[in-house]
Amino acid sequence: MTGNATVDTAIEAVKSGALDYLSKPLDFERLRKLLVAVRERIEQRERLLQIDADVAKRFEFHGMIGRSPTMQELFDLIRRLARHVRTVLIVGETGTGKELVAKALQKLGARRDRRLVTVNCSAVVETLFESELFGHVRGAFTGATEAKVGLFEHADGGTLFLDEAGDLPFPLQAKLLRAVEQGEVQRVGSLETRRVDVCVMAATNRDLRVEATAGRFRSDLFYRLSIIEIHLAPLRERREDIPYLTANFVRQFAARLKRPITGVTPAAERLLQQAPWPGNVRELKNIVERACILSESQILTEREFVAAMSTPPPRTAAGLGAPNAPPAGAHLFSTAQRDQIEHVLREVGGNKTAAAQLLGMSRRSLYRWLDRLNINK
Repeated sequence: MTGNATVDTAIEAVKSGALDYLSKPLDFERLRKLLVAVRERIEQRERLLQIDADVAKRFEFHGMIGRSPTMQELFDLIRRLARHVRTVLIVGETGTGKELVAKALQKLGARRDRRLVTVNCSAVVETLFESELFGHVRGAFTGATEAKVGLFEHADGGTLFLDEAGDLPFPLQAKLLRAVEQGEVQRVGSLETRRVDVCVMAATNRDLRVEATAGRFRSDLFYRLSIIEIHLAPLRERREDIPYLTANFVRQFAARLKRPITGVTPAAERLLQQAPWPGNVRELKNIVERACILSESQILTEREFVAAMSTPPPRTAAGLGAPNAPPAGAHLFSTAQRDQIEHVLREVGGNKTAAAQLLGMSRRSLYRWLDRLNINK
C-alpha cells in the first residue's frame, strides 16, 4: 500500500512477491475481495496437496511406495512368489526396504497367520550366536542355568528373517545350512536333533557371490538361500518415486507431530530430486522427519530441507567418520544448490527478492547461501 502510486513502484512490488498493489485512500471492498481470493488460492493448494497424498497412498504396497516400473515389477514378483517360497535371499543397499519385502512375502504367503521372527545378524555377539539360533541345554556353558529355545524352534511353523545375513559367523554357517536344508536343529550341549518347519528369508547389503569367492561365506549356503533372489533398486535409480515417498512421509510425520504440514514447495521438491541419497529411502524418511520438526509453516520449504540435510546423522558405535566430517554427499548437495540458485537468478535478472521467493526461502537465507557457495552477488 502506498500514497505515492507509480508504475515503477507497482512493478517493483510485484517483482518482490506482492500479490497486488493498493494505493491510498484504501478501497476496503477491493481489499476484502483480494483477501477472499488469497484464501481461495490457499484452499485450492491444500486440496491439490491432499490429492497428491491420496495418489501416494494408491501406490503403497504393504508399507512400500513406488510408482516406477522397477517397483511395480517388484510388487508383482512378491505377489507371484509369496505362496511358494520357503527360502529367499533379498539383496539391496542399506535403507532400500529389505525387511519390508520380507514382511510383505510373509503377509501374502501361506504362513501369514504364523509367527515372523526377526534376528539382526550384525547385532548378536558371535560367541552367543549359536545359542540364539539353535538354543542350548542347561549346563551347556557357564551361565546356562536353564534350557533355552532357539529362534529356529521359536519360529517353528512360521518364518525366520535373517537380517544382514552376510555378517553370519563363518563357523555357524554349516549348522545353518543343515537347518535350512534338512529342517533339523541341535541345541548347544545336546546330542539330540529336533525337527523344525521354518521358512527362511535372508537379507544382505553385501554381494554374497564375492564373499563366497573370497572364502568369507559358504558357497553351498549361498546357493541354498538364493534359490529365489530378489534385488531392490537404490533410490537414485528410481527418482520418480521420490515425490510419492515424500508426500507419504510428510503425512505420517505431520500426524505424529500434530502439525498442520501439508506438503513441500516446488524448490524443495527439486532439491530432493537432485540429492544423491546414499542412505536410500531410510535417509529420505529421516530427512523429511527432521524438516517437519524444523518447519514453522504448513509447507516445507527448501530452507528446512537444507538444514535437515546439513545435520549429520548420529555416530555409530563403531565411530565411523571424522567428528567434523560433512555428511555423505554434502558436496553434491552444494553443487545442486549452486546450479539451482544461479539458474533462478538468471531467470529473474538478478533480483534477489524475486529469486528468494522462487526458491522458497527468505532474502536473508538467500544471501547466506550466496556467501556460502561463493556466488557473485
